[in-house]
Amino acid sequence: MDYLPIFTSLKNRPVLVVGGGTVAQRKVDMLLKAGARVSIVAKQLSTTLQTQHTSGNVQWLGRDFSESQLDNVYLVIAATDDAALNRRVFDAAEAKQRLCNTVDDQAHCNFIFPAIIDRSPIQLAISSGGTAPVLARLLREKLEALLPQNLGQMAQTAARWRQRVKEALPSISQRRRFWERLFAAPTFQHLTATHQPDEADAFLAEQLSAPQPNQGEVTLVGAGPGDAGLLTLKGLQKIQAADVVLYDALVSEQVLELVRRDAEKIFVGKRAGNHHVRQEETNRMLVELARQGKRVVRLKGGDPFVFGRGGEELETLKAAGITFEVVPGITAALGATAYAGIPLTHRDHAQTAMFITGHCRVDGKTLSWSTLAQGNQTLVVYMGTIKAAELAAGLMANGRSGDTPAAVISKGTLPEQKVYSGRLKDLPELAAQAESPALMVIGETAALRQELAWFGTAQAEQPASRSNATILAA
Repeated sequence: MDYLPIFTSLKNRPVLVVGGGTVAQRKVDMLLKAGARVSIVAKQLSTTLQTQHTSGNVQWLGRDFSESQLDNVYLVIAATDDAALNRRVFDAAEAKQRLCNTVDDQAHCNFIFPAIIDRSPIQLAISSGGTAPVLARLLREKLEALLPQNLGQMAQTAARWRQRVKEALPSISQRRRFWERLFAAPTFQHLTATHQPDEADAFLAEQLSAPQPNQGEVTLVGAGPGDAGLLTLKGLQKIQAADVVLYDALVSEQVLELVRRDAEKIFVGKRAGNHHVRQEETNRMLVELARQGKRVVRLKGGDPFVFGRGGEELETLKAAGITFEVVPGITAALGATAYAGIPLTHRDHAQTAMFITGHCRVDGKTLSWSTLAQGNQTLVVYMGTIKAAELAAGLMANGRSGDTPAAVISKGTLPEQKVYSGRLKDLPELAAQAESPALMVIGETAALRQELAWFGTAQAEQPASRSNATILAA
């Protein structure tokens, strides 16, 4: 993060603007709207600035800039067409530790103006960090069309009632749910949009006096294979509404960044041979947190019902009488193979696809090798890299050719994705190179990656070993 986005109060604070043209005028208009006391240094003032000076809205200090003019200001803006003067203003501000914005010169700014959507007291600021202001403006225009004009009225009503709601509902989670229901209520939206503050207050009072639901709930949300863009819309809504999120080791940082900032995040991840939290403890936490009246999200990599033990967790919740819901996610076999350019099925090569896990219960059934080894099938193996040698040997012993195309996809769908391509006989070597999490793909469609790879920019191919295996970094 190159800039920390903050909102600062400029009411009655002194601000210096160096420059008197149209660019300076736009900045002055914004500063005056924020309540700043604006002083200007400029050779001459635009007609509008001259009018503002005559009316006493701004002060004109003179024609020439001097470092002493920065002594008592809160921030300064350099907005002249003289690059040398702008640089001098910035250097002087730096020396005096004053915040300075040099218009259209990112290198000489220690603060920048974002594109602003104003629904006072609701404000949205959009910034490209000074790198693409036109893009930020286009985003602002799109959001302007989406956001209702009555947001300010809704916020003003909430401000009048905030303390009374706090007194009536002592729990933070209760208050959050109350406000969420209120803001989503069509009646409240209508009353604020049509400027009926008294009626809006009456509706709010009625909602506050009604019994407040305090039943917790749990939602299992599939986070997908890594790329946050693959998270479903409903999944996003659920994690942003959650009071607490229990997440596993396969949930990417991209997805975790979407969790509401004030939500509690609890890591309950597991890795082969290194279980951070036992499943029984995760189940217990889900029940306990829901009984506390919290909205709980169990965020699981991929899909909760594909090797995610989601069924076991729901059985526990069902037995405890906890309300639950499931939001499916894109499982790794779908997401990672698509990003690697490997179709799961193909009319000429594979009429079926089979997903298996490399880790089964100790007392579980043995694999049906004859079924796994059949041709015209794409076999996708989750969590199986440490058993790659056993898997390859079993498949070849049951009739699958050692020359069958194979691939291991590491960190699928993420920018650091790597795909190790080769043959079934090379599978142990391919798996040994792959960083976790990794997915193994065996079948004729794995060879299609050579022509269908599309994700990433690094398409250079290099030998992976003495064998005919290769690594494609994408």
